[in-house]
Amino acid sequence: MKAILNTGRLLPRIAIIFLMASHLCMAGSHSASGLPRSSPEAQGVSSSAIREFVEAADRDVNAMNSFMLVRHGQVIAEGWWTPYAAEVPHTLYSLSKSFTSTAVGLAVAEGKLSIHDEVLKFFPEDAPSEPTNNLKAMRLHDLLRMSTGHQTEPRLSGTNGVPWTKVFLAHPVPHKPGTHFLYNTAGTYMQSAIVQKATGQTVLDYLRPRLFDPLGIENPTWDTSPQGISLGGYGLNLRTEDIAKFGQLYLQKGQWHGKQLVPAAWVEAATARQTSNGSNPKSDWDQGYGYQFWRCRHGAYRGDGAFGQYCLVMPDQDAVVAITSGTRDMQLVLNLIWDKLLPAFQQSPLPENRDEEKRLKDTLASLTLRMPEGGASSPIAAKLSGKEFRFPANNQKLESVKLEAGVNGRGTSLTLRINGTEHRIACGHKNWEKGRLAYGSLTEQPVAASGAWPSDAYTARLCFYERPTFITVNLRPSGDELLYDAEYNVTFGPTKQPQLTGRAN
Repeated sequence: MKAILNTGRLLPRIAIIFLMASHLCMAGSHSASGLPRSSPEAQGVSSSAIREFVEAADRDVNAMNSFMLVRHGQVIAEGWWTPYAAEVPHTLYSLSKSFTSTAVGLAVAEGKLSIHDEVLKFFPEDAPSEPTNNLKAMRLHDLLRMSTGHQTEPRLSGTNGVPWTKVFLAHPVPHKPGTHFLYNTAGTYMQSAIVQKATGQTVLDYLRPRLFDPLGIENPTWDTSPQGISLGGYGLNLRTEDIAKFGQLYLQKGQWHGKQLVPAAWVEAATARQTSNGSNPKSDWDQGYGYQFWRCRHGAYRGDGAFGQYCLVMPDQDAVVAITSGTRDMQLVLNLIWDKLLPAFQQSPLPENRDEEKRLKDTLASLTLRMPEGGASSPIAAKLSGKEFRFPANNQKLESVKLEAGVNGRGTSLTLRINGTEHRIACGHKNWEKGRLAYGSLTEQPVAASGAWPSDAYTARLCFYERPTFITVNLRPSGDELLYDAEYNVTFGPTKQPQLTGRAN
């Protein structure tokens, strides 16, 4: 492990489930693949404090998807905002990076890599004909700590068949590697490609027997590049409890059930401050960066992904928080943890409080993603029902819309013809109905829909519950036309889409 330490910086669902058990029969119990469960008070945290956090998150964060709190290795609270559910995988976005870093650490421990290896060493066939000195100097260590020397991030997708590694190596490197922090997802892809070069396996396959299987993480999936390389910086899909297990493994310095899955030295190096990235004392993005882990305030560290996917490890509190969400204000989520949960951790168990445990359980059981407000029908429903409205060509690729009110007594049916394919979606009223849908840039995937009739329109919310994205669609009649408005809660492009006007067929 000398190669690890010799860095110059470190030495030495539909229902919401809340499982709270009595101390006699449930404390410390667990399934073969799951974490043990306990009550909050038994692990030194008050149920009322957790409830206050959940209520604040439900009120202030748009939108929470799931939450799990682990203390002393025991799950003491867990919840999913319907239609999100415990058994459903969730896309992690950049939280995937921390798993890629782990694969690098394991390959280093097995002698297949060194963090001081030059990046060009692995891809001579993709190197520029005359590589610059800065490119020659770039090492795996620089990729790990987001200090490649780039001024701008290489864009790998949409390269018309050019290998992504070649695109990366062709990108200008104006800074000396190791001197300039730039958040760089392409650099994480290169880590994945290097692991695959060194081991002959994708990061997903390499981690399966070394990490996923021992942790009881079932059926992980990881998207790949056109060259068949795990994306590394994003594309991993896991359940909320899988995120919590990963955090608990790191909290335990790489040990799991008496076995050292990840070298303790790698855990220490990866989660330490390897590079500076700012100076704002109030920002959890300015506390330093490790090997694909962010340093946090309050002595914590985390892996995180776009729109609020968190694996937060709090060593001083012996706690892990796993969260999936769909918010544009990621700092808000962390602020709620610091304000509501951090002060609640006590050194010793608290007296049993069944009343507060029940209140917490009831709060979690009522959680749901916000649904459109309005009636189950309206006078205009009959005027619109059954009519097909067609739209001129548009970037949303929406060709036609048809509403059918009161179908089978289960709310409203919304039929969307998008890019030549017709999708009929049942929209519940004050509940979620599940189906499948492809919309815009989103490929066909599971969706849950709920809708309502305000006085002069119909509003539907389409939640893609394996990711943090939902789309709110508003249909408003205007004479013989239909005005169609769509807005994403979160997306990498504009959230509000241009209004479309359809005419009755």
